[in-house]
Amino acid sequence: MNTATPTGFGQIAQQTALYPQEQPAPVADDRKRLLIGLPRETALQDRRIALTPEGVALLSRNGHEVLMEAGAGEGSHFSDHEYAEAGARVVHSPQEAFAADIVLKIEPVHASEIEHLRPGSTLISALTLPNLNQDYFRALNKKKITGIGFEYIEDKGGGRPIIRAMSEIAGSTVMLIAAEYLSSVQQGRGVMLGGITGVPPTRVVILGAGTVAEFAARTALGLGVELKVFDRDTYRLQRLRYALGQPIATAIIDSDTLPRAIAEADVVVGAVRSKQGRSPLIVTDALVAAMKPNAVIIDVSIDQGGNFETSEMTSLQKPVYHRHGVIHYCVPNIPSRVARTASTALSNVFAPFLLQTGQLGGIEAMIFANRWFMRGIYCHNGSVTNADIARMFDLRYKDLGLLMAARF
Repeated sequence: MNTATPTGFGQIAQQTALYPQEQPAPVADDRKRLLIGLPRETALQDRRIALTPEGVALLSRNGHEVLMEAGAGEGSHFSDHEYAEAGARVVHSPQEAFAADIVLKIEPVHASEIEHLRPGSTLISALTLPNLNQDYFRALNKKKITGIGFEYIEDKGGGRPIIRAMSEIAGSTVMLIAAEYLSSVQQGRGVMLGGITGVPPTRVVILGAGTVAEFAARTALGLGVELKVFDRDTYRLQRLRYALGQPIATAIIDSDTLPRAIAEADVVVGAVRSKQGRSPLIVTDALVAAMKPNAVIIDVSIDQGGNFETSEMTSLQKPVYHRHGVIHYCVPNIPSRVARTASTALSNVFAPFLLQTGQLGGIEAMIFANRWFMRGIYCHNGSVTNADIARMFDLRYKDLGLLMAARF
């Protein structure tokens, strides 16, 4: 058998060094390890916590560290042991939790807590504007804190995920509150929320046609009340009727129907919010004075100032007061009545948000990569960046959009 003599081409082909070799292209890794602080809530008897043990475990698995003040989850019936098992480092002083890069709270910080914030860090919390003053924002700006009001954060579709989640809870809970304070046990009108055979149903008026109104209306209709919903936007009223799947009585707020409906109502729920700044004042002192004795007002928008001229913020410890013989329930943190459910809903929003923040390279990168996220920023690098807040508290304002344009 003759063996073919190798040609010069064959020898060249055997030199694998001449073949192009696959090499992985260098990829920039901008991911940043986040240090997240979870201080214990002390204001307004709020029992919620922004991250559940499951949310902490998700962040820990992705390389982030969570510092949780001991006892921060007790109000929601989450133990320190559960957080430790999930990967959190349980610390025993608020100073340690506030020293994190990102501090995650429910209520705004106290003046004493601002002292513990690390200069240049990020504070994520609610903005309960009626409880704040000019000094609050000046103190944050002095330490160049990036302040994020989580109720103003938008998603890519323009919705507000935190407000949506808390509004679903508040709307579902508000009718239970109304039933409680209509009862004789609470020195109410002594009537049942709803109706039975031969007894006229109670009358409920809801101001606003958003998420709170939708879930409150579902509960109210299930109980058999006589319901009327008012809003300034006809489209929102149409959307609400479609979402409920049944006809309900609706009307525009700026009409002669509203005063008569409020005077005849057993329960009035205020749920009209503003996109920025204070909620609109809809019901005057005179209209409240014309209501039935021991009727119930529930002002869900009290965290933005309230929809009733007679509204004053209350707490879960002392939730009601009487004005003109009418019971006023003006607690800003209604979801805290069901703290475990509310905490789980909050964690479902915050945990993915923090993961994305780490993947993009930190809060600064998150701000400038997502215009929808910028809606939640009210302080940045020593300046107030929310025009409505600046106007409300007579502060200097700097447009965050211009800062973003300057960055590029």
